[in-house]
Amino acid sequence: MTDFLDEKRREITQRMDELKPLVEEYARLETAAAALAGVRGGSSAASRGGTRRRGPGRPRGSTTTAKSAATKAGRKASRATGRRAGRRKGSGTRAAEALALVKGQPGITIPELAAKMGIKQNYLYRVLPGLEQERKVVKQGRGWHPK
Repeated sequence: MTDFLDEKRREITQRMDELKPLVEEYARLETAAAALAGVRGGSSAASRGGTRRRGPGRPRGSTTTAKSAATKAGRKASRATGRRAGRRKGSGTRAAEALALVKGQPGITIPELAAKMGIKQNYLYRVLPGLEQERKVVKQGRGWHPK
């Protein structure tokens, strides 16, 4: 039994050593893709936040967004490296755009912000509390004000 366990441990360690460079490369590519996602331009569905089309070999319901695929891979990479992958919450260009709108119109609500930015409200319900934690905005009633 001990020989079997030792053999399996060696196999697992060897396979992990083989995969480590790939995980590291994936993390670098994920960082590059996240950086490029903030840049306007391009016409791919992934750059617009849409879903990829289902190809002939893909079963129905298996379409994924580039972001969800990157998130899943990021979790795997972060487990392997011990670091969190991706950007800090609220540090993207949308957060900066939301902050500029709050400064320009104190007391603005999330539905008003979403309409002006052309995005869904649920995204802002995550971004604005992050900006509040960073002490850049404060919520008063339903409206948001610069700090």
